[in-house]
Amino acid sequence: MLSKEQERAQCTLDSIGDAVISTDVEGLVCYLNIVAQRLTGYTQEEALGRRLEEVFQIIDPRSRATVPNPMALAIQENKAISRSPNCVLIRRDGFEIAIEYSAAPMGHKGGQKSGAVMVFYDVSQARALSLMNCVAQHDPLTHLINRVLLVDRLGQAIGLAQQNRIPLAILYLDLDRFSSLNDSLGHAIGDRLLQSAALRFCDCLRASDTVSRVDADEFAVLLPEVVRPQHAAICAAKILQATRLPYLIDEHDLHLTASLGIAIYPNDGAEVETLLDSAKLAMRGAKNRGRDNYLFYRSELNSPAGE
Repeated sequence: MLSKEQERAQCTLDSIGDAVISTDVEGLVCYLNIVAQRLTGYTQEEALGRRLEEVFQIIDPRSRATVPNPMALAIQENKAISRSPNCVLIRRDGFEIAIEYSAAPMGHKGGQKSGAVMVFYDVSQARALSLMNCVAQHDPLTHLINRVLLVDRLGQAIGLAQQNRIPLAILYLDLDRFSSLNDSLGHAIGDRLLQSAALRFCDCLRASDTVSRVDADEFAVLLPEVVRPQHAAICAAKILQATRLPYLIDEHDLHLTASLGIAIYPNDGAEVETLLDSAKLAMRGAKNRGRDNYLFYRSELNSPAGE
């Protein structure tokens, strides 16, 4: 029969949102709260006295390998154990639940271990939402961020640039005559060409820079903290040089060039869309000047004569 303290403790554990399991030093289940019963599929009566591995089976979802018993590790190493990333609980009926957990040893006042306790919770919905957000904000072909996320990051970068009084640059890039290559060689080759070009752009940048695929063969590069316009020009030249290198795809030896426009905050635009439009206008100016070059934005590019 439970004491009043035990009843109070059990009532408390049953009222929290996380699952709780405890075992003795032999790894036999001593207690499951209501959430743990729901997630494992075992009632407390069914689980008591069973080995933890029977009630709480966890695997790595990629390798499908069984993850070692976390409570046994906690007792063995005499410290708290956390093995949260990429962990899946196999419920009694075979249903798989993404979880995060932590385990810790329990001891008597004399210091002797009496067992272990583990807290875990269902993160399936959170991971699904995270994946959905990732898909919604990234280009599925190149895995670069898309225009939606670029606009968000550019807005944040403008806020920091305004606060720190350090300019930033936007580079807007279009692959020259890509449509002709795509139509003549097929979209499969064209897609691989875009992927290769995207990787080259990334290799030209600092860790703090951001490259985005904003349209079919159009890309934008965010360069924060550009103290001098020449720094943006150096980056533009590196990207153009990388783009010119041959692409060997299957039996095809392909060659690409790009036209690139540069806009500087705040001189060429203080708002996100204005800055992007300025960079795009400069890119069109570079294309009209013969392609395979870069051009800084100038106000006269807004007029038909200037373009």
